[in-house]
Amino acid sequence: MTTTDRNTEWAANRDRWTQKYLRPAAQRPKSTVRGLHHLALICSDVEQTIQFYQELLGFPLVELMENRDYKGSTHLFFDMGNDNLLAFFDFPGLGLKPGVEALGGVQHIAISIDSDNFEAIKKRLEERRIQYLGPDRGAKDSIYFKDPDGIQIELIREPLKVMDGRDLGG
Repeated sequence: MTTTDRNTEWAANRDRWTQKYLRPAAQRPKSTVRGLHHLALICSDVEQTIQFYQELLGFPLVELMENRDYKGSTHLFFDMGNDNLLAFFDFPGLGLKPGVEALGGVQHIAISIDSDNFEAIKKRLEERRIQYLGPDRGAKDSIYFKDPDGIQIELIREPLKVMDGRDLGG
């Protein structure tokens, strides 16, 4: 299938999905949830993860506990602001391999950040020689980089529920 064919198919699908599923804001029911309690990912090294997320990105570590389901495994939580938590498990002894982009996997985590912190983190990434992409690809307010386990992070300099200057869901 050519790029033109994929673009044509996508446009037809978008129109069909919009008609079938996307309701105007005034007609949408209220969500059944309060929000995302935490997103739980897997890390290879607890200390390395703490150094990356707390020291480099500025997400305070707020809790460390033993995993209820796997003794000797750590469950750690970082504060991402607005009552949002980012959590990690390590699974020592299981021989887990690095993940690959796959169906059902995490493509990236987009994190809203103000301009001052955006620039400060970019500077720390550069000082530590951590490669990042952006701002580019039409996303002038985003950079993309990977954590020590290959999880792709997007820092986006737009408010929550805004993408490319457009209100999402409004």
